[in-house]
Amino acid sequence: MTVTEAFDGVADMLAKLDPAKIIELYASPEMSQRVEDLVNKKKVDDISLEEMLELERYLALDMLISLAKARARQLLAA
Repeated sequence: MTVTEAFDGVADMLAKLDPAKIIELYASPEMSQRVEDLVNKKKVDDISLEEMLELERYLALDMLISLAKARARQLLAA
């Protein structure tokens, strides 16, 4: 199983819990700001290993939530 397949499976499970609530998920302003700060640090090559790992975790979480939202929209449209 690939990481993408694992994310797809978890996204499907999340979407089925309560599709209407899943599509309402959004990052907090603080989380959005932190991600923006990390992305800007990466652009100027001033990011530490710990910060890079933190950014990768945020991006993985974003991918999972995006997949869950897509599945939830499909369920609500059916």
